[in-house]
Amino acid sequence: MSVRARQVLEKVEAVAGYSTYIELIRPLIEGKQVVATGMRREVERTGRAIEIASAGTSCALVCSGDPGIYAMAGLVLEICRRRNIRVQLERRGQERHVPGTLAVEIVPGIPALAAGAALLGAPLMHDFASISLSDLLTPWELIEKRLEASAAADFVIVIYNPKSRRRQDRLERACRIIGRHRPGSTPAGVVTAAGRPRQSVLLTTLDQLPRAPVDMQTTVFVGNSQTWAWHGLLVTPRGYAGKYDLQK
Repeated sequence: MSVRARQVLEKVEAVAGYSTYIELIRPLIEGKQVVATGMRREVERTGRAIEIASAGTSCALVCSGDPGIYAMAGLVLEICRRRNIRVQLERRGQERHVPGTLAVEIVPGIPALAAGAALLGAPLMHDFASISLSDLLTPWELIEKRLEASAAADFVIVIYNPKSRRRQDRLERACRIIGRHRPGSTPAGVVTAAGRPRQSVLLTTLDQLPRAPVDMQTTVFVGNSQTWAWHGLLVTPRGYAGKYDLQK
C-alpha cells in the first residue's frame, strides 16, 4: 500500500469496498462508516460511495492493485457521467475546488503485474500486453482475438483472472492460442497473492502452464521470444547486450 493510500484511509470519514478488501484494511478504518458488498456488486458499492461523497462526507472507495487497472476508477467516472455529476479530479497544483463539482482523487497503487514482476525478476523490461481472461464484461471471442494478436506480435503477455469456479479451462485455451506463435519451452511465471500472507511464486514453461496452480488472485506471465529463466529468475532483456559490451 502506498503512503498516500494510507493517508487517505486515515483522513476519510467513510470507506466502501469489496468485503474481502475491507477485511484486509480493517485495522486502518476502525470507527469509520463502512459500506461492504460482495463479488459482482461493484456498481452498487461504487454508486453508494458517490452518494456518500456527494452528500458531503469524504469517502474512500478501496480496491486491490491500482484503481485504474481492472479496478474502480473508471466505474466511478462512468457512473458520474451517466448521472450527470460533474467531476473535478484532484491534481497537484490545483488551486481551488470548483463549486458544483464532486472532488475525486485517484490514488495510484501497485498493480499485480508490477508486484508479480518484482517477485519473478524482470519479465516486463520490454513491451508487454495485459489481458484478463474474465468474460463477465468482455466477450470471450474478443479475448481470444487479443491473445492471438499479442502472441503474434511477440509481446510478453500478462494474464489476469486465469481461472475461476465457472471458468476452469480458460488458461489452457489461452495457452493453446499463444502456443501457435511460440514454443512450449517459452519461460513463464505464476504469482499468486503478491504481497499477501499466502504469496507464492512459480517458474514454469508455456507447455506446463495449464497445470500450474492458479486462482483469481494469480497473475500469469508468459515470456516473449527473448525472455530467459536463470537461477529462479524470469527476465526479458531490453536489448542492451545488442548495443553494449556487458562483460566489461
